[in-house]
Amino acid sequence: MSQKECLCFQKKLAFHSAPCLMGVKCAALMSLFDSDSGVDENIMDFNLKAAAKGLKIRVLCRCKGRRLVLVYNERQLREHISERRAARVLRAYGYRDTMSLDEALNRLSERVRESADFPHEIGIFLGYPTDDVIGFIRNKGENFLLCGPWKVYNDVEGAKRSFRKYEKCRAYLCNKLNEGLDIYQALRIS
Repeated sequence: MSQKECLCFQKKLAFHSAPCLMGVKCAALMSLFDSDSGVDENIMDFNLKAAAKGLKIRVLCRCKGRRLVLVYNERQLREHISERRAARVLRAYGYRDTMSLDEALNRLSERVRESADFPHEIGIFLGYPTDDVIGFIRNKGENFLLCGPWKVYNDVEGAKRSFRKYEKCRAYLCNKLNEGLDIYQALRIS
């Protein structure tokens, strides 16, 4: 795997998942081309190096020449999906309260691959507010109050604060990479 392939992967990772990598959000989605050189090696390398911080990348599906990957913080994601209201939403889509995080992610991966329509409960896994995930599902993506990283149906001011935090994380991490650090140095992962 070349230095250029590593840098390209790390820049995509920083751009699409900075809030998750920096602990502000439990998870992020990223789509990668199968034709990108070194994807598997970069994912394996990240998972080895970032495991100590509880960060992981998991391929949810491979379809149409792309890989849909979930970047996540294990502890934060486990806590978020087990929150009472979030768990109730997930139960409606075949998730059980007794599932381990890996089992829940296997179910999500199954739903992504099998659903004719994208499984909207993924918003729970991405750390979106449960009320907004419910609003999105009930309104079929319409009638939202604000649109940013997710469609907002409740607490517009809180969502705006989150959007600003996400943008600050992205700017910080992307700037660190542009200054010559690699993602592991920028995140203080040894």
